[in-house]
Amino acid sequence: MTGNRLSPMEIALADAEAAAAAGEVPVGAVLVDGKTGEMLARAHNRVEELHDPTAHAELLAIQEAARRLGLKRLTGADLYVTLEPCPMCAQAIAFARLRRVHFGAYDPKGGGVDHGPRIFEQPTCHHRPEVVGGLQESRCGALLKDFFRERR
Repeated sequence: MTGNRLSPMEIALADAEAAAAAGEVPVGAVLVDGKTGEMLARAHNRVEELHDPTAHAELLAIQEAARRLGLKRLTGADLYVTLEPCPMCAQAIAFARLRRVHFGAYDPKGGGVDHGPRIFEQPTCHHRPEVVGGLQESRCGALLKDFFRERR
């Protein structure tokens, strides 16, 4: 937290908690302008609610920001997300030309950035954002573990 203002990851965590309360996998995402810090969009997973396997927090935030700004590329935007993006989201991040990705918990099973296909390292990937993993990792990971423990 900076003064009374929540950091983008704090907002993403709040959105992840809202997702969990709604019965969604607790992932939250926030897009900010990389220069000004202005929040461009925020979202949480809505797969269950929308009956849409693509309704991941990252995709919803990218779509909202693109609509709001009237742009197909968000070159100056930074994404904060509570879980390592999956391959689908990683590819969308590349297509949107995001500047930087900050994520919380690593996802060895379903991740697409530091795990799995490592989308940004592929020769067919035309844009490679800067990636910072492990931001508030323990808190993000605990939220996911608690969610799945309650469902088992």
